[in-house]
Amino acid sequence: MAEDRSDTGAPDVGKHRRERERPAEAASHELAAATEAPVDFEALLKNLTTKPGVYRMVGAGGEVLYVGKARNLKARVTSYFRASGLTTKTMAMVARLEGVEVTVTSSETEALLLEQSLIKEHRPTYNVVLRDDKSYPYIHLTDHAFPRLTLYRGSRKAPGRYFGPYPSAGAVRDSINMLQKLFGIRPCEDGFYKNRSRPCLQHQIGRCSAPCVGLVTRERYAEDLRLAQMFLEGRSQAILEEFKGRMEEASSKLEFERAARFRDQIQHLRRVQENQYVHGDGGDVDVFGVALASGQACVQGLFVRGGRLLGNRNWYPRNELGLGEQDLLFAFLSQYYLGGAERELPKAVVAPLAAADGELLARALAEKAGRAVAVASAVRSQRARWASMARDNAELSLQTLLADRKNVLGRFVALQEALDWEDTPQRLECFDISHSAGEATVASCVVFDTEGPLKSDYRRFNIEGVPRGDDYGAMEQALRRRYTRLKQGEGALPNALVIDGGKGQVGRAVEVLESLQIDDVVVLGVAKGPSRKAGLESVLLAGRGELALPPNGPAMHLLQHIRDEAHRFAITGHRGRRQKKRRQSVLDDIPGVGAKRKRQLLTHFGSVASVQGASIEEIAKVPGISTKLADEIHGTLHAT
Repeated sequence: MAEDRSDTGAPDVGKHRRERERPAEAASHELAAATEAPVDFEALLKNLTTKPGVYRMVGAGGEVLYVGKARNLKARVTSYFRASGLTTKTMAMVARLEGVEVTVTSSETEALLLEQSLIKEHRPTYNVVLRDDKSYPYIHLTDHAFPRLTLYRGSRKAPGRYFGPYPSAGAVRDSINMLQKLFGIRPCEDGFYKNRSRPCLQHQIGRCSAPCVGLVTRERYAEDLRLAQMFLEGRSQAILEEFKGRMEEASSKLEFERAARFRDQIQHLRRVQENQYVHGDGGDVDVFGVALASGQACVQGLFVRGGRLLGNRNWYPRNELGLGEQDLLFAFLSQYYLGGAERELPKAVVAPLAAADGELLARALAEKAGRAVAVASAVRSQRARWASMARDNAELSLQTLLADRKNVLGRFVALQEALDWEDTPQRLECFDISHSAGEATVASCVVFDTEGPLKSDYRRFNIEGVPRGDDYGAMEQALRRRYTRLKQGEGALPNALVIDGGKGQVGRAVEVLESLQIDDVVVLGVAKGPSRKAGLESVLLAGRGELALPPNGPAMHLLQHIRDEAHRFAITGHRGRRQKKRRQSVLDDIPGVGAKRKRQLLTHFGSVASVQGASIEEIAKVPGISTKLADEIHGTLHAT
């Protein structure tokens, strides 16, 4: 592609909507868009400006296929229409074009920022879209006489001090676990802390100094807390020297038990240091590595705060346009830092980017942070080791992912051979029913493709209007609701429908599909054996009878996996529905009785039965209940 890279490729197809209000300083210059009549691309390209800006490739129905930025809009957009040199994936995108929209900006940096906001809004098919947009966790030191350390995610408005961000909740828990072992800082909720009469298990295993029952003074706890904060700030070497001094002092006073405790803390702190690379006495750095193989991509990030490596994290962005490593990583980092999520920007970013891309990203990050943010690719010493670690871990993680996907694909191929199909199935759906003696019946639908569970397509159905315990009727209702929608074009039909059941359930499923005139979906039933043990199931194929599948073969493993997933998903939905139903009361249906008045009635009378047995005058004695409302409550409870 041309000199101005903006390639940003990936998953979810967004719908074309009007662009959000743009910054006042951005001069908007709209050219052609998709129309019912064919667009004259030659005329469009001739009239393009050479200024920097953002372009949007638009497909049928106004669908935004791709959003990119350019230093020179004319050169960049024209490069998509040249006669040769385009990748196969890029040509496939161009073949779908119905129009191009552009917005002129005053600088390339402004174009990059606008590009990321449009990607977040439209989520184009061919862009690298960062799907993990949630905030990162912190360690929160609460504002309390005896503060606690806890995992915290969200807006940092609660009083106290925050350390992080950490790459994952697991990294936070590991750090809190270290702090408990080293300093005995309490991890418990304030409500639990207030109601203790004796130390809990955490104290018994040496991970809490038990301030809840007064086993540690406020001054001693404050000193331990000071050391914990030094550890979180990356000053572990200073703590080590302090522990050494205390151990020698205790030993000289013949306080050998106290000296032994400091010795144990020193040994544990040294083990912690061995597991981390320490970069001087400070430094907030994000380090990224990237790996590409077999059309897949992996980006690994290492996060250093206060000179301490907090942990790492992997992402697997789709590479729809077949970008190279530098282009894909630039697209990913632009989304990661500029895509809208509130992230704490480090002082430096280390990533293998092209020089021009690194400079552009640095300017955009500086504009967002209000301070300089260094972006470097050529680094030495400790940062070079971090960069090498990120690259090596990205390659290893990608190899693991590809091996897992090959395993799943192998199971699909085995099922293809068992069914004697010409093509490998691409999509399976499985249904299961869950209830308790007919109460709160829920049907689940789970979907697998050749990469494994497709959880975004999972569905649950609350079953109503069938006799209690009628699994056949419940299955029929779920199938009819599901496939009526798919028949209307609201989703893709599967190659095979898997039913957790035997001959009767399979027959009912076939009847539903036939009534909906769906004849290209194969129905399979997975029936439990006489002992209901895993591995003894029989597989029924509608129209052919039982299939002879090896009990430990990959095809059977695939069917067992999707069956178990459907079972789990159904049980989870059933339990939630049952709990919700059991929390409901006849008082919930009375107008004027909300949660507060319901609580006052139950507190005053003790139970719903006692409320039902009370007179209007007795109900009116409850605080907040007027005579009129008491009459309404009494009348509703005795209406039947």
